[in-house]
Amino acid sequence: MKKILVFIISVLILSVLAQAKENTNFTFTDTNGKVYHAKGIDEGLIINELKNKIVFLEFFGHKCPPCLASIPHYKNLQTKHKNNIEVIGIEVQGFNNAELKAFAKSKGINYPTVAQEKAGYFVSYIAQRANWTGAIPFLVVVDKRGVVQFIQAGMITPAGMETIIKELSK
Repeated sequence: MKKILVFIISVLILSVLAQAKENTNFTFTDTNGKVYHAKGIDEGLIINELKNKIVFLEFFGHKCPPCLASIPHYKNLQTKHKNNIEVIGIEVQGFNNAELKAFAKSKGINYPTVAQEKAGYFVSYIAQRANWTGAIPFLVVVDKRGVVQFIQAGMITPAGMETIIKELSK
């Protein structure tokens, strides 16, 4: 009986791992209805609609003080470097699409925002790949080739953001 149980558990674990490795194509939709197509690669992530841009994926919460404090910095960054970068804010504290859209409008957010309900398995995939335990804000920066170049849990300073852009724009 014990051997059968161990066998069943092993098969389940292997099937989950195989599925996670194979299921690396994702779509997610921002609050304005734009659909993004992403593909996990060994080195990172390619978002078809953002090729040739540095992508700042900011996982944030609407009730998180450091996340809220970061919004003006990301707005400035998006305005200043609009031809070179794209910030995407993915809300992970439970706002549905309509709530997030209203929140983004009230904050004057000028970059795409995505409710977790519209992200599908994308958030879980990032969590698994980046060993993210759920602390927010959580930033993943992907260069123009789709290679992850920077990951950080916690707030990053505007100077730190600028340094990343400068280094990845060379």
